[in-house]
Amino acid sequence: MDCTGHNSPPGNHTALVEFILIGFSDVPHIHGFLFGVFLIIYVFILTGNSLIIIITKVDSSLHSPMYFFLRNFSFLEICFVSVTVPRLLTDLCRQYGNISFPACAIQMYFFLILGDTECFILTAMAYDRYVAICNPLLYPVIMNDTVCIQLALVCWTTAIPVHIGFISVVFTSTFCGCNHLNHFFCDAPPVVQLICGDAFMVEVLLYGLAALITSIPSFLILRSYMKIVSAILKLPSAIGRAKAFSTCCSHLMVVTLFFGSAIIVYLRSMTNHLTGMDKFLSLFYTIFIPMLNPIIYCLRNKDVMVALEKFLQKSIVL
Repeated sequence: MDCTGHNSPPGNHTALVEFILIGFSDVPHIHGFLFGVFLIIYVFILTGNSLIIIITKVDSSLHSPMYFFLRNFSFLEICFVSVTVPRLLTDLCRQYGNISFPACAIQMYFFLILGDTECFILTAMAYDRYVAICNPLLYPVIMNDTVCIQLALVCWTTAIPVHIGFISVVFTSTFCGCNHLNHFFCDAPPVVQLICGDAFMVEVLLYGLAALITSIPSFLILRSYMKIVSAILKLPSAIGRAKAFSTCCSHLMVVTLFFGSAIIVYLRSMTNHLTGMDKFLSLFYTIFIPMLNPIIYCLRNKDVMVALEKFLQKSIVL
């Protein structure tokens, strides 16, 4: 069904009061299976990221800027998936996905804020690795507690005023005609596609913000890692080079997965209506990547694994 509102001819339409999330309605016979899979993934994300938060807080050997930002990142991932997954699970149970305008606006607002915050925290983590490897002697001075807290506050608050304005623009526009969103949550591209008449300026605002918020962190991360690689290659010891690379590898994997899938989704939605592939890519960066993050950061980090083992041993004893 073509539900692209701004492609509909203008006329006397009834104003919409809710959207219908199509989600996975084309495969109703596997809703039970999908519910089980997403529920297991959600519980794993909550448990895995909560463990990272706890062990980086209680283990004194992990009281460093790197793990401070990892703790922020893990908390962010819990918030990020909680914006979409509980709603998705509810819709899979009740077999339909109607959502009111206010609920849709709130979901989109927090999804966009937390998505942008993830970009910023990944950038802060790259800067931390840059200082640690390129300026190791000054690292404790540059990345002191005050600086870390200030960086974290900037990451968490920067997107808040930006998206208040964007959400206001989107939801003060007129929606009419078809109210079906070809998605499993209120993401910005499919909602903008349902605006009546000429939505060109709203689309320009959407993709301008998306380009700005992804390109600046991407550039800063790339610049940091170019300097990191240059510094690592100058190290005289092969063991030292391997250790330095290993501390950056987990972060690079997460950056590549998150930015790659998110950019592909938004670039595709600029020229195409959302398809099954777009929903799969959205699932990838909204659910599957947060599931992979605890695995990536734990299995590839010996310090975290040792701290986790000690924590679990103490928990079992208690």
